[in-house]
Amino acid sequence: MLRTHTCGELRRAQAGQTVILAGWVHSYREQGRELVFVDLRDRYGKTQVVFNTDEDTRIDALARRLRREDVIRVEGEVRYRGDGMTNAKLSTGEIEVRVHQLTLLSRSKTPPFEIEGGELPNEELRLKHRFLDLRRPELQRNIQLRHDLTQAVRSYFNDLNFLEIETPMLGRSTPEGARDYLVPSRVHHGSFYALPQSPQIYKQILMVSGFDRYYQIARCFRDEDLRADRQPEFTQIDVEMSFVQRDDILATIDGLVSTVMKKVRNIDVPTPLPRYTYHDVMARFGSDKPDMRFGMEITDITDIALASEFSVFRGVAGSGGFIRGLTVKNGAEKYSRRLLDVDLKNFVGDYGAKGLAYMKVAGGRLESSIAKFFSDEQQQTIISRMGGADGDLLLFVADTWKVTCSALAALRNRIGREQQLYDPQSFSCLWVVDFPLLTWNPEEGRFDAEHHPFCQPNPDDAEYLKTDPGKVRADSYDLVVNGYEAASGSVRIHDSEIQQMVFDLLKINSEEAERRFGFLLEALRFGAPPHAGIALGLDRWVMLLAGNDNIREVIAFPKTQKAADMLTGAPSEVDDRQLRDLRIAVTEQEK
Repeated sequence: MLRTHTCGELRRAQAGQTVILAGWVHSYREQGRELVFVDLRDRYGKTQVVFNTDEDTRIDALARRLRREDVIRVEGEVRYRGDGMTNAKLSTGEIEVRVHQLTLLSRSKTPPFEIEGGELPNEELRLKHRFLDLRRPELQRNIQLRHDLTQAVRSYFNDLNFLEIETPMLGRSTPEGARDYLVPSRVHHGSFYALPQSPQIYKQILMVSGFDRYYQIARCFRDEDLRADRQPEFTQIDVEMSFVQRDDILATIDGLVSTVMKKVRNIDVPTPLPRYTYHDVMARFGSDKPDMRFGMEITDITDIALASEFSVFRGVAGSGGFIRGLTVKNGAEKYSRRLLDVDLKNFVGDYGAKGLAYMKVAGGRLESSIAKFFSDEQQQTIISRMGGADGDLLLFVADTWKVTCSALAALRNRIGREQQLYDPQSFSCLWVVDFPLLTWNPEEGRFDAEHHPFCQPNPDDAEYLKTDPGKVRADSYDLVVNGYEAASGSVRIHDSEIQQMVFDLLKINSEEAERRFGFLLEALRFGAPPHAGIALGLDRWVMLLAGNDNIREVIAFPKTQKAADMLTGAPSEVDDRQLRDLRIAVTEQEK
């Protein structure tokens, strides 16, 4: 080893020992003509090393040429800095190392940005120089957190007799949901592999094969539009169990969440985690992934609006729409008329709302340009129903159920963040269950799977599969943490006849089903056990535990929002020979 200790290890107890350290020059300063001080850094911390250049001319010449990010090796004596001389900013602040031997291992160019301190550069520059960005303490803590989380997950499932089993990266394309990343085959001309969007089909086949408890830290790929909490390649904690029902999966993941939060963040999470139905959270929060760290629930006043004299509300309610609103406590003075009429109106417009109405509570009555269209009794009913009090601001959206949900959910999250209605370091974990099995696609004239085609219909709704499929609930579940979908899963269909019935509703006939999923359907015909599973987004969990809102901050080598790797320049053109081997031609226009 080129070192005896790390740069975060030495303490007063090692005073008098001769040690060898190696790392990066974090900072450099001279004191007169005799002393040079360097903070030496590695991923474990920093240690101050001192060069007495007056004692050794060879060290003098080399030490005075050191600059930030040079890599050096030093040998010297650990010395206690003395009472009152401790540097409280360093974990090694009680000591320093007096150097008597210095080796320059690598010279560094001037970095394009500071590793620690200073203004954070733009993300494109950071990603291009990711090898420097990863030296920053924040990112190193995130990567360490990711490691700790992964090890905690493995330990938890190993103790429960799960097997970690790898599934293929090169598989068959079974298009559903996001686009596949395709890999052309050189051997089978004109044919393609697909990178897995998830190990879904393989893990179901493992259940049929008798491996009743499976997990995998699985790499997955989706060619979809990106955002701050998505990447084209991502990692999920994939889990599947046989001979279980929904509650067994939920209880298992409850234990995982409790264990991980305790081990990684020393937070006690009481279990079982609370459960809410899909219909309940949509009615109360407008979202199937509500942030429950604060209240401010949605209130429906459609019946009051229908009986009012306000023609806009009455017209929407009369045509089957909804008038729903939020109560912003003490918000009357916090939001100016311009902010309400322009900023917040445009904000909800991005979610399909045609406008934003508002009223303020003052003196036990409603005040606004539309308040006159509501009788005294109606005003009192609105105030009472919405839990209003003097100084509160009431915000309303009048539209379809879908639009009122999406607009008010986004508005609720924005206000909660702006008004600091919750502790950003707190955690709210909950289950959402009883999702719809299917959603109607008017453009295609057919149903789409809400989650995926292999979800088991809720047994209590089996009668509706033939008479009213839109009423059928799925035996599915999502784990929601701080307003993010942190996991999603379902009980799987293990009966090939029920599977084909669902395919029929999705307009996937038996021939197409055999072509796309024949290997799974064939497996189900050979004695498939009841099974269920779930997948947790590892990247998103690390992001949440790190208190971050950008998933790229917790991945060592992420892509940009345009799926580009700024470090290596991927995606890139390839040699013509490689294209010829694959029998692929790229036209000049496509280039």
